[in-house]
Amino acid sequence: MTLEPHEIDLTGHWLFKGRNVAGDTACERIEWLIAEHLTLLGTDASGWNDLYRDPDDGRLWELTFPQPELHGGGPPRLTCLSIEQARGRYGTLPDR
Repeated sequence: MTLEPHEIDLTGHWLFKGRNVAGDTACERIEWLIAEHLTLLGTDASGWNDLYRDPDDGRLWELTFPQPELHGGGPPRLTCLSIEQARGRYGTLPDR
């Protein structure tokens, strides 16, 4: 379930089953990664987006909810960021 070196983007989708809505396997994986594997480094000024570090390879990952028209911003998305992108959005980054 950890992140593979070739992965740069994980996008969850909601599945509609009758009156119920559930996250797909990508949503479940993102939830596991942020709860059990990735290290939280900070939250952006909006309070909606979080920056994480993968302890395995040091890559930076941003958790967003890119569908603002949906409740809670919709399903989650994890995107790999460069150090420059992360600094631009989150400011100074802690050392590994």
